[in-house]
Amino acid sequence: MENRSEITNADLEKCKDIITKITTSYYQKMVGQTRLGWSLLISIISNGHILLESVPGLAKTTAAKTLTDAVNGKFSRIQCTPDLLPSDIIGTQIFNYTTNTFETKLGPVYANFVLLDEINRSSAKTQSAMLEVMQEHQTTIGGLIYQMPKIFTVIATQNPIEQEGTYLLSEAQLDRFLIKEKIDYPSQEEEFEILNRIEKDVFSHTESVVELEDLYFLQQCAKKVYLDDSIKRYIISIVSATRNAEKFIGKELAEYIILGSSTRGCISLMEVSKAVALINGRGYVTPDDVKTLIHSVLRHRISLNFAAVADGVTEEQIIDKIVGAITAP
Repeated sequence: MENRSEITNADLEKCKDIITKITTSYYQKMVGQTRLGWSLLISIISNGHILLESVPGLAKTTAAKTLTDAVNGKFSRIQCTPDLLPSDIIGTQIFNYTTNTFETKLGPVYANFVLLDEINRSSAKTQSAMLEVMQEHQTTIGGLIYQMPKIFTVIATQNPIEQEGTYLLSEAQLDRFLIKEKIDYPSQEEEFEILNRIEKDVFSHTESVVELEDLYFLQQCAKKVYLDDSIKRYIISIVSATRNAEKFIGKELAEYIILGSSTRGCISLMEVSKAVALINGRGYVTPDDVKTLIHSVLRHRISLNFAAVADGVTEEQIIDKIVGAITAP
C-alpha cells in the first residue's frame, strides 16, 4: 500500500458532528430540496463552486444564504445585470487626489461565500472576469495579485437560457463549476410547509453553528479519503466515454454529443466522490459514491446539438446510458 495520510475514526466522528450541525441548521429553515442541500455542502467540502439552475422563485438564493449563515463566514451577494462591469466584481484602482496616488478598491468577490445571483443576466465580458477568481482563487488589479480566502466558494444562480434577456455561459465558464444542480418545483405538501414557515418568520433568525476552521477541517479530511486505483480507472472510463460515446451507447445516441467532458470532469468527479464518502461516514470511496452526484458533475460538461433538443434527449439520459454500459469495480 502506498504511503498516505490516513483518515482516523476520530476524524470521521468529528466530521460527522460538523456535518450534522450544518445540515440540521439548513433543514430547520429549508423545506425539501434535499439534493440541493447535499450539493451545496459537497461544493464547500470540495472547495469548489456550484451553479444552480431553475425558474425564478424556487429558493436558490434562500438555500445559499441559509447554508452560509450556518458556517459563520463572510457572505457577499452580487446581483448580475447586463450593465454589470468586471470592476464591479473584482474591484479597481481609484485615484486619490489628496495623496496623488492610485488606491486599490477591492470588490465584493473577496468573501468566503459569493452568491452570483442570475449570473446569465450579465454579459460575457463580466462572466469571464470570474474565470481567474474561480480557478486560481486570486485576482489581478493594477498588476498586483490579491488572494482569495482559503475558504472560498462561488454559488451562482441562473434562469433557464431560453428566458428573455439572458446570456449563454461559455463552456470555459461552465467547466469551472464543480457542480451544476437543477431545481424543480416543490410538491404541494412542501409548499404548504413553506407557507407555515414564512408565517412563523423562521428565515429572519440566523445563527452560526460551526466556524470556518471546521469547514477547513472537513476539506482536509476529504483529501485523506482513500480512492483505490480501480475507482480512479472507473471514473476515467466514465469521463472518457463521453468523448468516445459510440463505443458504449451506440451511434444513434452518440451523434447527439458535440463535446465530451474535459479532464477537469475527472478531477471534479474524484473530489465529489470523496466528499460523498465523507458525508456517508466512510474513509474510502465506493462506486456508488461516484454515481451519487454524477449528473450534477457531468451535465454541464457535455454539449449536445440541436437535434438532441428537438428529440427530447437530455444530458442526464446520455450519462445514465454511459454509466450503465461501464462495469463498476
